[in-house]
Amino acid sequence: MAYDSMAQADSFLRELGAESTPHPGGTLLTHLHRVRTRLATWNARPALQLAGLCHAFYGTDGFAQVLLPLDRRSDLVATIGEEAEAIVYFYASCDRKATYPTLADPGSPFHDRFTGRAYLPGPALRQDFAELTAANEIDLAAEDPAFRDSHGPDLLGLFTRFRMLLSRPAYADCLSVLPGPTPLHGP
Repeated sequence: MAYDSMAQADSFLRELGAESTPHPGGTLLTHLHRVRTRLATWNARPALQLAGLCHAFYGTDGFAQVLLPLDRRSDLVATIGEEAEAIVYFYASCDRKATYPTLADPGSPFHDRFTGRAYLPGPALRQDFAELTAANEIDLAAEDPAFRDSHGPDLLGLFTRFRMLLSRPAYADCLSVLPGPTPLHGP
């Protein structure tokens, strides 16, 4: 990965206040670095790692704070490149309630919360989205036991549905961090 892009992204995040934005496990910047690191341990390509570091720039369906308005997308493109920024936009634009249930189905639509448009993304973009979603949610679960206890079973169900979209290291990490079903005890 180009160190310059990573350093520029980090600098831009600091400039926009990510270092002082509260987030489970510390600050938003700390979370973003953990997500990027997790993607790196899964051998994600550089563009996906950069997207992991920058995934909160436009806010998300689960994190409303916006660091950079959409009319400044070109600023993020200049910092991390077109491929990584496209992943960031795709991730941020997801209407989770409408998209999550069927994302792993090749013919299912992706719902853009910014435009209201539904369309069919290709398999590579679906895989990037699933991998980034897993890295983000697993970080939250690893850092916040209450979040893990409350959302872990549902997330495990989601990532089990996403399994065909996830790399082996990503799915193994899901299984190691997220709580599975409680074993039944005999009489």
